[in-house]
Amino acid sequence: MQIRTGPALFPNDLSVLLALYGVASLVHFAHNAEYIAFYPNMPTWLTRENVYLAWLAVTGVGVAAVAFAAARWRAAAALSLVLYGSLGLYGLGHYGLALCSEHTFSMNLTIWAEALAGAALAICSGRDLRRQALRR
Repeated sequence: MQIRTGPALFPNDLSVLLALYGVASLVHFAHNAEYIAFYPNMPTWLTRENVYLAWLAVTGVGVAAVAFAAARWRAAAALSLVLYGSLGLYGLGHYGLALCSEHTFSMNLTIWAEALAGAALAICSGRDLRRQALRR
């Protein structure tokens, strides 16, 4: 029996970056939620549950991108990936509350991993969107 597969939802580089950013985002948000009391100068209203809800909202943008790609709405998928990756830069907002030196090594590692993976995803998705526009 032969199994048929359709075309890939995303080019290989975007698939890898999407997975990388998804993992980096989960790790950062989970670390943030579990160690919220240790992150310097975090607002008191921000709870562990709020952090996980925020992660679900951010991840929803990535899930929408996959749904758009499955529906073959390539431009909407690429645009959603640009937005999804760009949301990773929001983690740099930690440094607006406290200096990098006031965060632990693991805090800085998860913040920067999410930001860099998100930026790479956004840039490559933007490149893919541009390619699509030039083909038309």
